[in-house]
Amino acid sequence: MPTIQTLIEIFLHIDKHLGNFMHAYGTVAYVLMFLIIFCETGLVVTPFLPGDSLIFAAGALAAKSIVAPAAVIMFCAAAILGNMCNYQIGRALGHRVENGHIRFIKKEYIERTQAFFQKYGAVTIIITRFMPIIRTFAPFVAGVGEMRYRKFLLYNTIGGIVWASFFFGIGYFFGNLPFFRDHFSMVVVLIVVVSLLPAVIGFIKAKFGKAKKAA
Repeated sequence: MPTIQTLIEIFLHIDKHLGNFMHAYGTVAYVLMFLIIFCETGLVVTPFLPGDSLIFAAGALAAKSIVAPAAVIMFCAAAILGNMCNYQIGRALGHRVENGHIRFIKKEYIERTQAFFQKYGAVTIIITRFMPIIRTFAPFVAGVGEMRYRKFLLYNTIGGIVWASFFFGIGYFFGNLPFFRDHFSMVVVLIVVVSLLPAVIGFIKAKFGKAKKAA
């Protein structure tokens, strides 16, 4: 079993590990990348998987002809299909979630995602694509709340294409510049931090809002 330290090392140097894996296993690597993105967006128990950083690293490797540029289509498909799966799971477990009968799902993530839906409506499906963890819960909450499927499918498709194309594109065009190449670990961490900022800010505002009301 890989240790937490090993997982962190893989995450910080995902470009090197992905490159080595591509050279060693070829097609199998594409299947693995598809499954990682699918599970990160499609299963509420795996929000910790590297979505943004994996697509960014794949884009950088595509510029070196290690990963096929057409892989961006695979990432878009994985993102869209993952959300569709998550939506259906949310619909199936809706009443149990609302009654708090599912222990492995953190209530705070659900509440935070619900707050986004209350503020932004269906556009939340697109906005939260760029927010780790919350993007995993957005389609699930949409399913729990029984959002109309046609509306969900529209926003899900737009969000999946924009998200995957954006990170693959910046990886492709900027990932191999000297600064990005020499500081890849820092860039990966920065991507995660910037992606999490809106959720953190929203959480702090909500906490202060509750404190003021209590006062």
